[in-house]
Amino acid sequence: MKRFKVLFYILTISGIAVAAISGCQSNAAREKRSLGNKKEDSIYALEESERRKEAVLNAPRTKQQQAELADFFSHRLLRTGFNGAMIVAKKGVVIFEQYHGIEDYRSKMLISENSSFQLASVSKTFTAMGILWLMERGQLRLEDTLQMYYPDFPYMGITIRTLLNHRSGLPNYLYFCDSLWEDKERFLTNNEVIRLMIQHKPPVEHQPDRHFQYCNTNYIILGALIEKISGRKYADFMRQTFFEPLGMHNTFVFDPSSTPRPHQTTSHKYNGRPEPDTYFDGVVGDKGIYSSAQDMLKWDQALYSGELFKPETLAAAYSGYSYEKPGVRNYGLGWRLMEYPDSSQKIVYHNGWWHGNNTVFYRFIQDTSTLIILGNRYDRGIYQAIRPVRAILGHGEGEEEYED
Repeated sequence: MKRFKVLFYILTISGIAVAAISGCQSNAAREKRSLGNKKEDSIYALEESERRKEAVLNAPRTKQQQAELADFFSHRLLRTGFNGAMIVAKKGVVIFEQYHGIEDYRSKMLISENSSFQLASVSKTFTAMGILWLMERGQLRLEDTLQMYYPDFPYMGITIRTLLNHRSGLPNYLYFCDSLWEDKERFLTNNEVIRLMIQHKPPVEHQPDRHFQYCNTNYIILGALIEKISGRKYADFMRQTFFEPLGMHNTFVFDPSSTPRPHQTTSHKYNGRPEPDTYFDGVVGDKGIYSSAQDMLKWDQALYSGELFKPETLAAAYSGYSYEKPGVRNYGLGWRLMEYPDSSQKIVYHNGWWHGNNTVFYRFIQDTSTLIILGNRYDRGIYQAIRPVRAILGHGEGEEEYED
């Protein structure tokens, strides 16, 4: 009987061991198959990307557009004194890319694909999507009022949504801080602007959600909310959430107290002289992000990928919220819009201007075409370039553009 029990025990243990070994081998095989599938998927994706690239670049229409873009760049844009970078892409494939001028008047370093430009108000696209990223993770609601985060904030009825779509009615900090901020040699911060608003209560422009009024104050508050809710500095949040995962190696949030980064362009006046920083350059969210033209194309394509945001989140961001005035122009959540009667025709974009920097970021949703122009020498010709480039891409000439 004892021999039987011992034999049973040995067989049982052996069975467990065999099962364990078999299980390990099975898991290893599954992992090997999984790695193999991932490798095959990666190869397929690369091949698909190359096929798409060849199809776009070899199309007769593309070759015609390339010739027209080259002619426009050489004979019209450069004559405005353009100093910067320009990229035009179709379906993520670059069909035109040019760099001209210098990064800094002192070093005379030529602008290249690595040059980072102050995006000015195009930075708002990152701030808005950062807020929506937090929303998707349940860390905020768009209907939250500011008193939920700043109990002493004196303006009632303002929600995160009305900050995003510029319907808050708040006064512009670029105006009221001139008289309230005494130490012009010290950089202002987002939290100090909010403190000044709580302390001095500058009058509102209008009651909340009455109508659209573009206002930078909305986005410096959103920048402060990102920090308060995420527990991270705005710069760290943007770097960890968007810049690093997307491989945007030439993109960063400006820090006026730090040494300039390699290829960080200097702002220039129209005559080529430097445009100095002011105490407003310590404020971020409404501006303050530097990026290259190639990195901005990565940002554009990431928003199409479906990996960053849910479709319903993007639909909300790209929907208009202000219909008080007739016309196709509107504003979504961090994006300017052109909404045409044909719902398939929608342009999602943002312009920017700060110091000597002029920026254009146009996304033609229907055929996923992209126009990126970044300049670091004041030049209104950058905005005037939009109409002819739109015509070349087959999207009509549109209306006269303006600075943000």
